[in-house]
Amino acid sequence: MNRKRLLLAIAALLLIAFSWWGVITARTGLVVRSLQREEVPMLYLAPRNAEKIPGVLIAHGYAGSKQLMLGYAHVLAHAGYAVMLWDFNSHGANAKPLQRGSLQQNLDVAYAAILEQPEVDSSRLALLGHSMGSGAVMSAGIQNVNRFAATVAVSPTGANVTPRAPRNLQLQAGSWEGRFVANAQRLLRTAGGENDNFAEGRGRSLVVIPNAEHITILFRDSSQQAAKNWLDATFGLQRSSNYVDYRMIWYFLHLLAWLALLGAVAPVLHPTPDKLKVHQLRSWGGLLAAPFVASGVLALLSRGGDINSLGGLLVGGAVSIWFGAAGFVWLAVMFRLPRPTLRMALGVGLFVVLWVAFGAMAQVLWLQWWLIPPRFQLFPLMSLACFPWFLASGVAQQGVGVGRRILWWLGQSVILVGGFILVLYLLPELGFIYLLLPLFPLVISIFSYVASLFAEPWSYAIGSALLFGWILAAAFPLAS
Repeated sequence: MNRKRLLLAIAALLLIAFSWWGVITARTGLVVRSLQREEVPMLYLAPRNAEKIPGVLIAHGYAGSKQLMLGYAHVLAHAGYAVMLWDFNSHGANAKPLQRGSLQQNLDVAYAAILEQPEVDSSRLALLGHSMGSGAVMSAGIQNVNRFAATVAVSPTGANVTPRAPRNLQLQAGSWEGRFVANAQRLLRTAGGENDNFAEGRGRSLVVIPNAEHITILFRDSSQQAAKNWLDATFGLQRSSNYVDYRMIWYFLHLLAWLALLGAVAPVLHPTPDKLKVHQLRSWGGLLAAPFVASGVLALLSRGGDINSLGGLLVGGAVSIWFGAAGFVWLAVMFRLPRPTLRMALGVGLFVVLWVAFGAMAQVLWLQWWLIPPRFQLFPLMSLACFPWFLASGVAQQGVGVGRRILWWLGQSVILVGGFILVLYLLPELGFIYLLLPLFPLVISIFSYVASLFAEPWSYAIGSALLFGWILAAAFPLAS
């Protein structure tokens, strides 16, 4: 390793340590408890040495987890609230099947658990939920109108709101999630319109968060502060808190530092092998043909059963099959496959590094990264299904320069977004995929960078497919 790479590795290690310091200090002054009641995993946060403070139940959305809502939890806990988060059935660390009525059952379990906490004033409780969770909390606020003093619905779905129920309803939506803005406006009209009568529980408000869509709204300080201010107004609190949740910034710095460290050491561990020559016309032709065949495969499979629950995951199984079919088509059109060598074993090491870089900090920030047994059993299947895509991608990008690599990143991003839009046209029941489309360019940029370091396609494909399979197994709900 030359001096330049050594300095880069040292700087990356220092940034990794500094990022962890930033995340850990965000919990300073808080008590954090992990709980489980009736097989529902929960996480509780509250200020240290607090007594008789308001409690807030926070519900995540579809394909989310309790970790995904921790930004709101930290802001509220630092502002003097006790907060309870949980994993709905089939989500995160909760292995129980998602069935009719299970959302309300899970919320009731969390409600009973927060009442057990010594810091909580049981007469001052509120609700906050995102997307699917917004429907659950609004319904709970309607059914138990005197139990919860306020409800915050972020990216709201549906509920039978009225001018009196739920009490003190705040609606939020991102300016880039048009149908949720329209739905929030409809709910506001049904609930009686804007109102600041908190004393009678008739407070009503709609907050549109600028430049936010369905996922990024969860990490916007303006959304978190709007929720805190609404609850402060409900409970008549005037305590000030200067806390801003910067933990996701630390997460991205942590991820970039690991990628930089990988860039520093990869040339030493993985010398560039002989290049496999593949005609660019074949490479691009395979990529362009892939989405049409893969989308057609999913359409055919949908005729034989529930396309949503393929492979044991809701939606995620269909995504993995699409990648597998697309990868096979891409490889077939290129008609070139590199010979496996012993160097392909480095793919396992690549997976370990990417696993730590992407997920070690995610576990405490936004994603249930540790796989519970039912998810771990699906992980090899998801990885195997995605392997052809990453092998084809590695072959196509082998030995290309920076300019062509950027072009390949753009091409793959466009094909993935366009391909899944075609899937949604053919199979509207997979509509949740629409919310994932903005993530594809970001994810592909990371894999393209890794491809530039590991020019041997087999090791690149093994490491990348294992990571992507793990992400699918971790993020999507378990099928019943």
